[in-house]
Amino acid sequence: MNIHEYQAKAILARYGVPTPRGEVAFSKEEARTVAEHLGTPVVVVKAQIHAGGRGKAGGVKLARSADEAAELAGKMLGMKLVTPQTGAAGRVVKRLLIEEGLDIQRELYLGLLVDRAVAAPVFMASAAGGMEIEEVARENPGAILRETIHPAVGLQPYQARKLAFGLGLAPETATAAVPFFQALYRAFTETDALLVEINPCVVTRDAKLIALDAKMNFDDNALYRHKDLRELRDLDEEDPLEVEASKYGLNYIKLDGTVGCMVNGAGLAMSTMDIIKLAGGAPANFLDVGGGASAEQVKNAFKILMSDPEVRGVFINIFGGILRCDVLATGVVAAAHELQVKVPVVVRLEGTNVEQGQEILRKSGLNFTIASGMKDGAEKIVQLVG
Repeated sequence: MNIHEYQAKAILARYGVPTPRGEVAFSKEEARTVAEHLGTPVVVVKAQIHAGGRGKAGGVKLARSADEAAELAGKMLGMKLVTPQTGAAGRVVKRLLIEEGLDIQRELYLGLLVDRAVAAPVFMASAAGGMEIEEVARENPGAILRETIHPAVGLQPYQARKLAFGLGLAPETATAAVPFFQALYRAFTETDALLVEINPCVVTRDAKLIALDAKMNFDDNALYRHKDLRELRDLDEEDPLEVEASKYGLNYIKLDGTVGCMVNGAGLAMSTMDIIKLAGGAPANFLDVGGGASAEQVKNAFKILMSDPEVRGVFINIFGGILRCDVLATGVVAAAHELQVKVPVVVRLEGTNVEQGQEILRKSGLNFTIASGMKDGAEKIVQLVG
């Protein structure tokens, strides 16, 4: 689950991470009031969407008066912001963060994530703050410092000092960086975050470290422990089909292809998307119905697939184990009858009750194509979709 910048900064501030003074605004008048309250010569008006690259897209502006802040807010609210992370569709700006302007000397990058290769959290830092970290990693990997953290003991002071001096911080700032980095790590672990990123973290003219930007992403499987975090979810920032899928416990991610995929198991789902590409097609989604889905869940999954107007055909690829093939077939047939499906549907079934499942499909009166294998199914659906 992603949250907005202003929400992430509020969480980090609770853990002692210094952030700029600022408040969220939903109208130009609220923006004017916040700017007046801040009382600084310069305020920053920042569009709040779940995507990076806002500054380059015109979503971050400086205002030198409360009236100018209100004027900028009036232009930003309701605008469609298109960044590399939003895609061509963009995101509509519905809220703004109005913050105090800072006298910035340097910009740094800080990030925390779990590195699966070492099965431990990793603290990343770079002096190339303000840039996209992917670009830095591609062009100059040596510019990124990494400290692997033992989960049992957490980020140690010597590790924080090593990062601080590796960034070339002056002694006074390096001393302040140790509690800053440790507070950031506490926020990461105690909220069950998958990612905490500050880009940029700035050094001000008076040698203070401040989180000028903040991004946090949380493990959905741990949200039952964090009722306060669940309430921060902004459904307007998520794909409507993904939101609908989450209501039924389905793992769905929309893609830009034309072949809808329904699969059980994340690994099989990834392989299915690969083999569709190999056959010359393009998957329209990732959809894992899970190992123990009921006929009702399968029915809802199929409805979600067909709600995507880009889908011109469906490939159902099921290896029956806990999810029996006959249960899957029953749910698909019910959904197809209800929706009066007109697009081609190719089904590959293997495993528990496969004969019963195939029989249900054959007797349904619907035009299902039964594949003899995964490769055969991918080739058939790509051919039918054209």
